[in-house]
Amino acid sequence: MSARQPQHRRQAGFSLIEIAIVLVIVGLMIGGLVTPLTVQLEQRKVAETQQALEEAKEALTGYALRYGYLPCPAVSPMNGLEDRRGARCNGDKRVGFLPWATLGLRQADSWNHLLRYSVTPAFSDSEQQFNLGTPRDISIVTRNGGPLLQATALNDIPAMIMSHGKNGYGATSVQGQRQVVPMGNNVDERNNATSANIYISRAASGAQQPGGEFDDLVVWLSPNILFNRMVVAQRLPR
Repeated sequence: MSARQPQHRRQAGFSLIEIAIVLVIVGLMIGGLVTPLTVQLEQRKVAETQQALEEAKEALTGYALRYGYLPCPAVSPMNGLEDRRGARCNGDKRVGFLPWATLGLRQADSWNHLLRYSVTPAFSDSEQQFNLGTPRDISIVTRNGGPLLQATALNDIPAMIMSHGKNGYGATSVQGQRQVVPMGNNVDERNNATSANIYISRAASGAQQPGGEFDDLVVWLSPNILFNRMVVAQRLPR
């Protein structure tokens, strides 16, 4: 009787090709999850910054109700107290950083950039306090895929607050470092980083849209709401 030849069994397991295919599939799945998560995190930062801007509007209104005028811009990136000398803003300063310490607010937006603030000089004068007839000089404009259009009446806004958004073009960090606005197709953001009284508020867009790359978030103090609140509180008319 002949000896039975041993049978070689095929070892169980995955080949290198099979493992590579599995890794590719897992990588695609993880990539598909990471991208939506990143988008969600950015959307959350935008929402938190919008809330901070709305809180700033309320704080400015509360300040006006308390004192009868609006605060000056902050002293510096590191000092959040308003920069006031006597009855007026130091050196006639009318644009700078939101005075977060004076208003009791958070220092920066969700990207750690200080909020930009512009105030009509007549509204920050603590001696000649503003009234229903005090002229404003800030304008807000917008785009709807074309040329600039008025978003508010011309020269009608007492104060504006702005975040420079995720890209931070023109913003100053909480450490006092300013991010330069690069040259390119970002006309609207360059305007917002340098203007004293004309600001653009519109939907975020890429560089291919009119006005160029844009992610600034802009809010403003409506004179009608401000005056109404002050009349109800019997702070106006004077």
